Amino acid sequence: MSIKDVQIEQFLTRSVEKVYPSKEMVASLLRSGRRLRMYLGIDPTGPSLHIGHAIQLAKLTEWQKMGHTAILLLGTFTATIGDPSGKTTTRVPLTREQVNENMALYLDQAAHFLEFKGENPVLIRYNHEWFDELRFPEVLKLASHVTVQQLLERDMFQKRIEEGRPIHLHEFMYPLMQGYDSVVLDTDGEVGGNDQTFNMLAGRTLARQMSGKDKFVITNRLLVDPAGKKMGKTEGNMITLADSPEDMYGKVMSWTDGMILPGFELCTNESIDELRKVESRLNDPTANPMHEKLRLARLITARYHGEDGARSGEAFFTTAIIEKDVPELCVEVKVSQGAILGETLVREGVLTSKAVFKRLIQEGAIHFNGEAVTDFNFSLSLPGTVKVGKHRFLKILFV
Repeated sequence: MSIKDVQIEQFLTRSVEKVYPSKEMVASLLRSGRRLRMYLGIDPTGPSLHIGHAIQLAKLTEWQKMGHTAILLLGTFTATIGDPSGKTTTRVPLTREQVNENMALYLDQAAHFLEFKGENPVLIRYNHEWFDELRFPEVLKLASHVTVQQLLERDMFQKRIEEGRPIHLHEFMYPLMQGYDSVVLDTDGEVGGNDQTFNMLAGRTLARQMSGKDKFVITNRLLVDPAGKKMGKTEGNMITLADSPEDMYGKVMSWTDGMILPGFELCTNESIDELRKVESRLNDPTANPMHEKLRLARLITARYHGEDGARSGEAFFTTAIIEKDVPELCVEVKVSQGAILGETLVREGVLTSKAVFKRLIQEGAIHFNGEAVTDFNFSLSLPGTVKVGKHRFLKILFV
């Protein structure tokens, strides 16, 4: 494949859940030679962008680097309505003043990804610019393009009806308002999280009916926790781009092992080949996933705070988290990388036999860098601290 074909394939697959109407249609557009327009909309409902936004910004950046027009739309009007997506209760409305205060950092944070200067700078738009001018007769005309039945198809509205919870009329209007953004921006496409699919497809319908444009939609996968909930503001488990290096590093280290591979794909710039290697190492029963998680935490932190910030986050995690219960004068042991932990503990006289080591493993009494060791043949792939029982510690160093 040519370099352009590789770019197109990666653009349409990495972190992507679905493409409407089809990957083939969008690929054909990208090969047409036309300069195309695509936008990402973000409602300023919190004081900082978070790692979920970063996934979408990275996709918009790919688009910009391919030479097309990238539009970052800040929902200064729609944020005052409140997106009902995924909500079982009505959002508390925000004032325009609250919205403006929330987005104070947004453009600086978006600059981690998008080019604001040069030959192809990102276009910044605010949707209050057209909604503040929209008269009520025009709102009624806009509403004529959708039906109540279409809006009631939303799963969260169905759930509210089943539970006897209210659905307010302004929440019904939200997908219509977001959809109208596509018409005003005269866009060829839109990118967003898969939780925005209904709203983005509403824009596809309006663009077709009002402008005659066949707008494409790209939905990206979201980073979710073990319960399947997205990492976001409402859920309280997000990494914000305003987090300190120490907080950012520590939050990544709190992720479960099942989030490591999605984290590499969605939150880093590692190549597809490297992602395959990470997956292979994670599937190796003799490997310690902690090694990959440490590297992931470093990559994510460095992306927003530079290498110095990543080192600071790593140092804080090591001293404040991993070694929080470690005596200053614990025994230091020098071994070769890959040494077997059980053999090391017996050789150093910490344990009397491998049988004792196996029994302690079964009891969950052996920890390495804060995580329980479950493999009898656990090998030391990185330096760290071994905790045996409650009070015995060894600091592992490589020769």
